[in-house]
Amino acid sequence: MGKEIERRFLVKGDGWRGLGQGVEYQQGFLSTVKERVVRVRIAGEKATLTIKGISEGYSRLEFEYEIPKADARILLNSLCERPWIEKIRYRIPLGEVVWEVDEFHGDNQGLIMAEVELTDENQQVELPSWVGREVSTDARYFNASLVHTPYSLWGHTEPVD
Repeated sequence: MGKEIERRFLVKGDGWRGLGQGVEYQQGFLSTVKERVVRVRIAGEKATLTIKGISEGYSRLEFEYEIPKADARILLNSLCERPWIEKIRYRIPLGEVVWEVDEFHGDNQGLIMAEVELTDENQQVELPSWVGREVSTDARYFNASLVHTPYSLWGHTEPVD
């Protein structure tokens, strides 16, 4: 059984820029119901189909399978909800963890979040200076939520501290 344990934060400032390579992501959702999310993602040359369960704290079930990129493109164009999530993900190794900074584009332009995957919910992690307010349990920031209510429609700028 797969399990994802991650924490998410808003990013403040530009101190993260230049610390990691960026990869373009396009992702869409076949299902965004609360109990299960089914995502199709193209990240660079790799494509995946991912099924995630409901969040409990920082954890949720997660199953991810690589699929042919051509199949992912058909799923995105034909079956996924709109708008897609478009972003560039930067992987930044710091200490014992790897931070992933997502700089969103398209309908979510202006939103920048950092996430870190943990080995257990109680794992302590040092927060870099460019990490702001935690949004791990704020459903508005889930990628599946950003499809229905994109950041550009929020009508205000969220504070990062």
